[in-house]
Amino acid sequence: MTTYFKTVTKSFTDVPVTEEGVDTLSFLEASEGVVKIFDFLGSTAFGAVISDMNGNIAKVRTYYLAHPEKAKTLESLIISEKGEKKRTATEGLMWLLRGLQFTYAGLQRSLTNQTEELNKSFTEAYNNTLKQYHNFVVKGIFAVAMKACPYRKDFYPKLGSPPDKVDQDLGVWLAALDVIIKRMQDFYEAGGHNKF
Repeated sequence: MTTYFKTVTKSFTDVPVTEEGVDTLSFLEASEGVVKIFDFLGSTAFGAVISDMNGNIAKVRTYYLAHPEKAKTLESLIISEKGEKKRTATEGLMWLLRGLQFTYAGLQRSLTNQTEELNKSFTEAYNNTLKQYHNFVVKGIFAVAMKACPYRKDFYPKLGSPPDKVDQDLGVWLAALDVIIKRMQDFYEAGGHNKF
C-alpha cells in the first residue's frame, strides 16, 4: 500500500527552491496537501484551522494569478507587494507559514515521540508556534481542537501502510517543509516583511 505523502498533488519534496526563491505555485499545491491532513484528524474542532489555512492559500493564489510574472517565487511576491498600501498576499503567506510551522512541529514531535498521543504533540506544537500570536478567544478554540485530536492508533493508519513506510515518507516530507519554513521565516525577518 502507498502512503498519503505519495498521493498528494504536490509534495513539499517536489517544490523547487532555487537562488531566486521558493516556487509559488508548487508551494501552494503542497500546502493544500497539508490542509487535507486535518481531515484525517477527523474533528470539526479543526474547522477553524482548515478554514484559516485555505483562506491564506486563496490570498496568495489570488495575487499570483493577478501577477504571475511578479510572483513566480514567494520571495518575489513579497517584494512586489511591498510598495502596496495593503499587502494581503504577504500577510496571508505569513499566516500560512505560521500554520505550516504548527503542523510541522506537531507531526515532527509525534514522529520523534512514538508513544506520545497526538493531543500532547499538537498542544506542545501550538504552545511553541502559534500561541504567541493569538488572543484569548482563539487560544480557547485551539485548546478545544487539541483535546479533539484522535489517538495515534486511529490517525496513523489513515496515512497509509506499512507503518515504517509512513514514518519514512512523513520524515522526508517534514524535512522538505522545514527547509521552506526556515527559509521564508529568515526572509520575512531580514526584510522586515512581517511588520504590518
